Amino acid sequence: MRAPLIFAGHTDEVLDMVGGTLTEVERSRAERFTREQDRLDFVAAHLLVRHCAAEFLGTRACVLTLVQRCDQCGKPHGRPSLAEEPDLSVSLAHTPGYVCAAVGHGRVGVDAEHATGGPADQGLAALALTPAEAALVGRDNRKLIRQWVRKEALVKRGELTLDRLREADLSSLPPDPGHATLEWQGRHLLEWTAGTVIASAITDSPARLRLLGGRTYAARA
Repeated sequence: MRAPLIFAGHTDEVLDMVGGTLTEVERSRAERFTREQDRLDFVAAHLLVRHCAAEFLGTRACVLTLVQRCDQCGKPHGRPSLAEEPDLSVSLAHTPGYVCAAVGHGRVGVDAEHATGGPADQGLAALALTPAEAALVGRDNRKLIRQWVRKEALVKRGELTLDRLREADLSSLPPDPGHATLEWQGRHLLEWTAGTVIASAITDSPARLRLLGGRTYAARA
């Protein structure tokens, strides 16, 4: 079985390197963004996940259709999938100027967020962290965002919900490992940074990371 594959890069670089066409539903969603950067990030992430899946499957991105449907309201958002490969797991993330995509068998989830130095948002910490995690994070904002993206990746895997983030205790993981491959309760984490961006992908088996620009990045423990 092939290892899960992660693609990531800055939005402008992704748009320069990958082509393709969104579905009518995706284009409609993109047009509703009021900020141009948000629209570009959305488009780049949705194109990137197709290219990630195409490389994983050994096919062309143009033959893959990304679909999303919310289990709660039925609207076209929520966990994504490929119409042509419904059993393949896919995940995507975007934060201003940066996008990620993950593809693999089993469950996959990826998330990325900007994190600046300075004190942590105590409201966010109270929402997301267990007492043990809070002790590790302290008032360090980057450590808080590291734990946040890990839990968002678990949400995208379908193992957690935003109102139950404190039910997952990740205090056994280092709070700021930089570029690393980690394990937690049978799950594999691949983590990296790009400037102020902190990113985490969680898969069922060790994943490969490709940073756009042609370099395949092997994370280290």
